[in-house]
Amino acid sequence: MGLLSAPAAVDKREYWGFSLYDWANSGYVTTVGTVLFAPYLTSVAETAACGYVGSADRPCHTNLDVLGLGISPGSLAFYVVTVATLVSALFLPVVGAIADRLERKKLLMCAFAWTGALAACCMVFVGGGRWELGALLLFIGNLCLGSSLVVYDSILIDITGPDDRDDVSSRAWAFGYLGGFILLTINLAVVTAHDALGLSQGTAVRLSLLSAGLWWGAFTFIPFVKLRNRPPTHVVPVRSGSLVRQSFGQLAATLKHMRTYPMTLLFLVAYLFFNDGIQTVISVSSTYGEKQLGFETQVLIATILLVQFIAFFGALAFGRFARRFGTKRTIMGGLVFWMLIVIAGFMLPEKQIVPFFAMGVAIGIVLGGTQALSRSAFSQLIPKGREAEYFSLYQAGERGTSWLGTLVFGLVHQITGSYRPAIVALGIFFVIGLVLLSRVDMRRGITEAGNSQPTVV
Repeated sequence: MGLLSAPAAVDKREYWGFSLYDWANSGYVTTVGTVLFAPYLTSVAETAACGYVGSADRPCHTNLDVLGLGISPGSLAFYVVTVATLVSALFLPVVGAIADRLERKKLLMCAFAWTGALAACCMVFVGGGRWELGALLLFIGNLCLGSSLVVYDSILIDITGPDDRDDVSSRAWAFGYLGGFILLTINLAVVTAHDALGLSQGTAVRLSLLSAGLWWGAFTFIPFVKLRNRPPTHVVPVRSGSLVRQSFGQLAATLKHMRTYPMTLLFLVAYLFFNDGIQTVISVSSTYGEKQLGFETQVLIATILLVQFIAFFGALAFGRFARRFGTKRTIMGGLVFWMLIVIAGFMLPEKQIVPFFAMGVAIGIVLGGTQALSRSAFSQLIPKGREAEYFSLYQAGERGTSWLGTLVFGLVHQITGSYRPAIVALGIFFVIGLVLLSRVDMRRGITEAGNSQPTVV
């Protein structure tokens, strides 16, 4: 069997459809969410606030005026992600409840994907001092990404049995990293050769943002074609009333229902903490490298390419570790590794490429594996018929939508004026997540949810 071939028990058509949505949305996650947009939006905001782009030697300390509040240009992107995720916490449970009651679940997923892709394409117009437009498009893109992933993650349960989920989830994540690697390679060439192409660096960055939107939108047609619709197994009607009333009501109903499954709830809380740490490290890495360590955009993109390349193999390796040692123990080992990463990140010297690349290799080893296995582990703990509803809460802390981590990072930076204490402060999320995860009894949780026990957990 090839590294990325479908397990024998999984329909190959749907395996490819599922895996290639990770490929599709990773263009946005890496190019926009991880590498280019946060530092670019920071530069646009600094131009509006200070009249110049800040640097390690000449930082911008003038605040933006946002609804009467003084916001540091260096913290703007992280506050936007924070707001998007707080809104997601209310919006996504409604998306999940609707998805569980729809026969055409894949259409809902693709509709959100195409809306987010359109927002990413429009980032090509963010320039000059138009930070407000950039903030709005980042908000829309992240909200649509989270919404599409609520439905997408629930489809994993539709197409796989208990013993196949770690493999399928890990291989789909590997596809995502491969797709992100290819697109970033193209963008690296464009940004690096912008003079030869007759482009300014800002124009090259904006074209790269456009390419991410086109990539996300175009490749979403593959899961739209290959995934099959299935009749819903949950027929409780969606709550009536305004969207705000539905949001609060559905969120309360989902949380109340989940309280009857204590291991599911405990796993979700653990995931919320450690995934906030992971997502924040991912989303701030390019800004940290540029603003704190003094690296150019080309170095940052090359480092992320290295992370993507290593993560492709790391995701596959974690899937194999899970088959041998169990999903929970493999995730816990990954969290210990993450703690060491943020400590090492605090000590990285400025403008030293080799240590920075070594950090990229370390992140790549654990990045995809911990996330892929968390998705498959949580899927085992969900009662039937509520897959998308439960994954809506899961997505509130998923990639690109973390809120507490970005809030802490932004606040520590604003208080201290440095990104170093902000990066090391993220270690607390991995500590809390590890302690909570150690208390999760997976077999008990699977039994309580009424699901079949996999061979190894």
